[in-house]
Amino acid sequence: MGFVKRLPFFYGWVIVAVSFVTLALGVSTRTSFSLLFPPLLDEFGWDRGVTAAAFSIGFLASTIYAPFSGSLIDRFGPRPVLSLGVVLTSLGMATTPFVTEPWHLYLTLGVLVVGGAFLIGYVGHSFFLPNWFVRRRGLAVGIAFSGVGIGAITVLPLLQYIIEKIGWREACWSMAIVLAVLLIPLIATFQRRHPNDLGLEPDGATAAREADADAWSDKPAANVVDAAWAATEWTLARVLRTARFWWLFVGYTSVLFAWYAVQVHQTKYLTETGFSASQAAYALGMVGLGGIAGQIGLGHLSDRIGREWAWSASCAGYILCCAALLLLPQHPGSTVLYIVIIASQGLLGYGLTSVLGAIPLELFEGRRYSTIFGVLSIGIGLGCAAGPWVTGVIYDAAGSYVLAWWLAIGLCALSLLCIWLAAPRKVRAVAGRVERTRVPNN
Repeated sequence: MGFVKRLPFFYGWVIVAVSFVTLALGVSTRTSFSLLFPPLLDEFGWDRGVTAAAFSIGFLASTIYAPFSGSLIDRFGPRPVLSLGVVLTSLGMATTPFVTEPWHLYLTLGVLVVGGAFLIGYVGHSFFLPNWFVRRRGLAVGIAFSGVGIGAITVLPLLQYIIEKIGWREACWSMAIVLAVLLIPLIATFQRRHPNDLGLEPDGATAAREADADAWSDKPAANVVDAAWAATEWTLARVLRTARFWWLFVGYTSVLFAWYAVQVHQTKYLTETGFSASQAAYALGMVGLGGIAGQIGLGHLSDRIGREWAWSASCAGYILCCAALLLLPQHPGSTVLYIVIIASQGLLGYGLTSVLGAIPLELFEGRRYSTIFGVLSIGIGLGCAAGPWVTGVIYDAAGSYVLAWWLAIGLCALSLLCIWLAAPRKVRAVAGRVERTRVPNN
């Protein structure tokens, strides 16, 4: 009986482990666009804006089906939706080697790979993973999302090696096979939308209270700050009439613009600054490695001091990163590259993913959360789409990335402001802010 009561704790961490593996492979596949970007430019001679548009078009496609994905997860759970994401991503990687025109690239590496990876990446897991935890929500999500860092430091250098030694087409085919063979069985076997689907509760809270009547208590309801807001049955129509939703929409769109503007163009920018292709690829991998500490650390920190502070630290990381990119041509040494650019992206910037789903869940918790987050994901997709494309267009027009990096800095500052205005702390306090009281020993 005691083991059954502890199932919420154990199964929640099983969900985290499967998400860790899925994110390690899924997000690395999408990030590989940055590695494929230089050989595609060299082989076909397309403009940077034209080529980078494939990444943007993929995210635009994801904005079309993201709201439907949220509704499907509310209705059927994450297994069919995430499995579809794996199928789309694998199919895109398998067909990318046959491209000969830009529109071929938009369909394969764009709509299929980037769009499909959207479902098995940060956003796809934010639909359901935060449901499994209350007190350790930021930490659990941060651990799951840190799989991206492991994928970056292992998968991306391996792909770069295949690209250099065999060819970029073979690298695409290899990734397609690995995705399909490993991820579909894991997702189909383990992933669930909510602990209630298995007759369980999140975070092992019930078992903890019943196991030790003299222990410190953290009832989920104890973290409610605005009782009237928290008691509202949130529907999509009702959410769209709140200012908080639109602050989130603008805040998410803005910072994701900066994230993917840097991620897609960083490899090419570094090689033009004087670094080798291998150094640029390892830099991309090291960002992901730093993201392991950033996502776990800021996720845990957000559970103690608040989601807004974690988001602020991440935005500050991207501001620092873009400032370093502006300085790099004048100071092209490895110190700026590895300490400033990599550390600011990984240790700080990547940490925002640990609260990506926690913030809207704490504002609009309820049966329709996945549907609500799906609509919010339109803003995420727009930011991800606009960043690489606008940055490429700016470079093509000005012959420099300077204006693009300044634009990214401004949008990060805007995002930081928006999350404080949305103020999840004024609806539900995180565990570290909840006044902990001792349960009387009867």
